[in-house]
Amino acid sequence: MKHKTFFWFVLPTSLAMLLFIALPIVSVITQSMYAPHKQVIVEVESCGVFGCKKSTMIDQDATRELREAEPLGRFVGADIYTNRNHLASNEIAVAWESSAGLGEFLGDILNLPFYRALAFTLTFTFVVTPLVLVLGFTIAVAVNSIPQMLRGPTIFLSLLPMIINPLIGSLILFWMVDARGIVGALLQTAVGDPNLSMKASTPLTWVMLIVYGVWHSAPFAFVVYYAGLQTVPKDTLESAMIDGASRWEQIRYVIVPHLIPLTTFITLMQLMDNFRVFEPIVSFNASAHATSLSYFIYDDLGGETRLLSSAAATSVLTIAGVAILLTPVLVRTWRDFARR
Repeated sequence: MKHKTFFWFVLPTSLAMLLFIALPIVSVITQSMYAPHKQVIVEVESCGVFGCKKSTMIDQDATRELREAEPLGRFVGADIYTNRNHLASNEIAVAWESSAGLGEFLGDILNLPFYRALAFTLTFTFVVTPLVLVLGFTIAVAVNSIPQMLRGPTIFLSLLPMIINPLIGSLILFWMVDARGIVGALLQTAVGDPNLSMKASTPLTWVMLIVYGVWHSAPFAFVVYYAGLQTVPKDTLESAMIDGASRWEQIRYVIVPHLIPLTTFITLMQLMDNFRVFEPIVSFNASAHATSLSYFIYDDLGGETRLLSSAAATSVLTIAGVAILLTPVLVRTWRDFARR
């Protein structure tokens, strides 16, 4: 392809990426280095029949002029990143010096809001992602093995979790795990505790969110794996069967190596999606027991007091976290590509 043709071919995509990805990221990074202006407080003296007294009040005109002069706010650099609501560098140093052991230190760290959200986000990501890969592959192999006439209905049923809106799907599971729901009632009966509530327990809440994450994301892995199974060379499978390979050996030595590029693709997509987990926490109303980085941003932007700078800093840290998670997979993909 000629350079001029290639330039015009990639120009629309490049402009779209610049406008909708690069510029917003630059804007968020810039906003994260500015804090809102403090209100200008003035001392006034009011006199009456019984004498004079001093009081303080907000100078609205001076505050407005300050905001108009510096609309982004006051420059604070990296202070927002290191304050207590984010990386909490001072609090971590104090906890390290005062903690008696590693367990106590980790307990102190997890009491900080950012690290509490990060702990759930990482747990959700590293548990849901491999389970989605395994479950999606298992369903794809099973569907590919059943008679042709049953595949259509089976595929439709397997895709239902992905078809249903995430909020609706999480609400359905939320009602099921309620004390009056089928899952909640069965759990109370199995444990023998009529007062047991999954929504009142932090560990059970985490399990419930992880189960939903696997249930909702597995159809995507299934679709990709099922499409990949249609491209497996039949000659190679037949040769393996002639050589006496069992069904498990065919899957392990023929099918799995053939689907490694698809596994890399699914892993990349799932790492990005799971690290940004948000909808289940809102639908389950689980913020008291589980908060993610995305929910942390949502909480800063909600309400009457919008902490734009704090939300921007958390967004930048989230982007950095996604980049760190994707780096090993991308490096391995690049090395495999370079060997060819």
